[in-house]
Amino acid sequence: MTTSGPTQGERPLEGVTVVSLEQAVAAPLATRHLADMGARIIKIERIDGGDFARDYDDVVDGLASHFVWLNRSKESVALDLKSSAGVEVLERLVAGADVFLQNLAPGALERMGFGLEDLAARYPGLVIANMSGYGTSGPFGDHRAYDMLVQAETGLIAVTGTTDEPAKTGVPTADLAAGMYTLSGVLGALFRKARTGRGAIVDVSMFDATIEWMSHPMYMSMYTGQEIPRMGIGHPAIVPYDAYPTKDGQVLIGVQNNRGWVRLVTEVFGRPEWADHPDYETNVKRCRHRETVDELVSGQTIRFTSRELLDALVEAGVPAARLNSVADMVDHPQLAERGRWAEVETEKGPIPALLPPVTFRDVAARMDPVPGLGAHTSSVLAGVGYAAAEIDDLRRRAVIA
Repeated sequence: MTTSGPTQGERPLEGVTVVSLEQAVAAPLATRHLADMGARIIKIERIDGGDFARDYDDVVDGLASHFVWLNRSKESVALDLKSSAGVEVLERLVAGADVFLQNLAPGALERMGFGLEDLAARYPGLVIANMSGYGTSGPFGDHRAYDMLVQAETGLIAVTGTTDEPAKTGVPTADLAAGMYTLSGVLGALFRKARTGRGAIVDVSMFDATIEWMSHPMYMSMYTGQEIPRMGIGHPAIVPYDAYPTKDGQVLIGVQNNRGWVRLVTEVFGRPEWADHPDYETNVKRCRHRETVDELVSGQTIRFTSRELLDALVEAGVPAARLNSVADMVDHPQLAERGRWAEVETEKGPIPALLPPVTFRDVAARMDPVPGLGAHTSSVLAGVGYAAAEIDDLRRRAVIA
């Protein structure tokens, strides 16, 4: 095991076992964070290739970037769930679990005789996390869902991009939203189980999770009767909040309140007369005069180099940032100086990895290997009572790999 940091305490989810029928991004994200906090994750994969995210690309020494990001610290079991013997193996694994999580296509669980209500009746203490694209009912309930499609259906693409063209977000936002809400739902259900012994069925859909994140533009549209304009880096409800030119590039400035506006124009720009100008003194007024305000700000920022402007903004307490590339992010001094990089093992050798965003000061971060397909099949089955001869027989019949 690779760890980083103190080791005095116990990880909060030590002793919790999760069996997960997962693929792609949303469910693996939820279980990766459960693993970070000490849970044992038994990842059930298709016998013929496994989680299809394994094949998204091969840029990480022959492994897929999504997969190595989302699947460290898990145990991989390759299982044929189209066979009755494979379903029997799954049943035995779930019988010993605290959490069962799945994000298969609509109807897949029912076809293998694993309906959630029946499962909850058999195991009343089990926390069942049921992830879907659009929910379990309604006209879209049986639709397959992928991140881009959900971004489109929820209006996220409509408010993202430039005035000329919409765009999906650069990371899989719908997947990430669903994964994080599933994580919080499972933690809430486990907390209740610790008090009452009762399990739960937790439903999370990518659609509902992304709609929740669309509430701000939703209210703006509902109460103005207008579509929210796409503004690139800019913000439809805050000014100045954009990238502004400098002598050698551009700097992002985010003024969130009137105090920030006063500091910007007086301490950085030396134009105190703009602080209480009747057209600019409040954010609502600045939004009404957006074009003029942006021209005024740009006319001042262009006097500085990017470094000079950033220094001046930080000194004045005005929020600002560089427009970094991904390469800049990798080399970011904030990561290096805070020791945010670690290393995890893979079947191709060690790779760099970022520590979990949630840290506990009394325990080390868990950074166990990224599993090869089926790497733990034999050990996991042995742990739930299968004899070596039975495991060999299942392997001969291609029920496991």
